[in-house]
Amino acid sequence: MAELNETIHQTVRLRIMAALVTLAPNEEVEFTYLRDLLEVTDGNLGAHLRKLEEAGYINLNKAFVERKPRTYICATTDGRKVFSEHVAALEAILKSK
Repeated sequence: MAELNETIHQTVRLRIMAALVTLAPNEEVEFTYLRDLLEVTDGNLGAHLRKLEEAGYINLNKAFVERKPRTYICATTDGRKVFSEHVAALEAILKSK
């Protein structure tokens, strides 16, 4: 049976990845959009994004827009692959019951 990915399996990180893989490759979403979508705090989202970035599953792009810092997030190719494998593992668990 396929194994669950412990990094992605945490609820907030799973929701982050689910939101990001729905985007086209290299399409980004702004930090505040993701925060509001997931209904989490800045600090909570930041901590989970750091874990996903360290694992190589997402890229963070920091820029200034009208002199204000903005952070944009997208899923990497590896992140998309690992998420797909994680979903397949969840489906296998559900089908085995």
